[in-house]
Amino acid sequence: MSKKLLLSLAFSFIGVLSFAQIEGKWKTIDDETGKAKSIVEIWKKSDGKYYGKISQLLIKPENANCVKCKDDRKNKPLVGLEIIRGLSKDGNEFSGGTITNPKDGKSYKTEIVREGDVLKVKAIILGIAVKTQTWHQVK
Repeated sequence: MSKKLLLSLAFSFIGVLSFAQIEGKWKTIDDETGKAKSIVEIWKKSDGKYYGKISQLLIKPENANCVKCKDDRKNKPLVGLEIIRGLSKDGNEFSGGTITNPKDGKSYKTEIVREGDVLKVKAIILGIAVKTQTWHQVK
C-alpha cells in the first residue's frame, strides 16, 4: 500500500472519530426567537460520561441565576451552570443523561446526535422528543 493511501485512510478514520464527538463549545439557539442564546461547553469526565455547562451568555437573561432550578443548581449563576449531566455514547448518539432548561428549571432526559458542525439536542418526555434544538459548533 502506498504512503499516500495509508495517510488518506488515517485522515478519513480521524475524521469519522471526530465527527462522532460532542466535546467542545456549542452555540445554542433560542427555540422561540431563533437567536443565539449562549455558549455551552461539553466535556467528558473521568467516569466516561459527558457533561455540559454554560460558559457564556449571548443575551441578557431575566435573572443571572437559575432561580427556577429545583436541585443543587437552585440560585446558582447561569454562567458555569451544569445543564447537561451523565450522557453516555452509543454509536453516533449520546443518551442516558439529562438536560436542564434554566428558564423553567425543568430537567429532561436527553439525546444528542452530531450531524457535521451541528448537534441535534432533544428533550424527551415519556420516550418522545418534545423539543429539538440545533446547536452550532464554535470554532
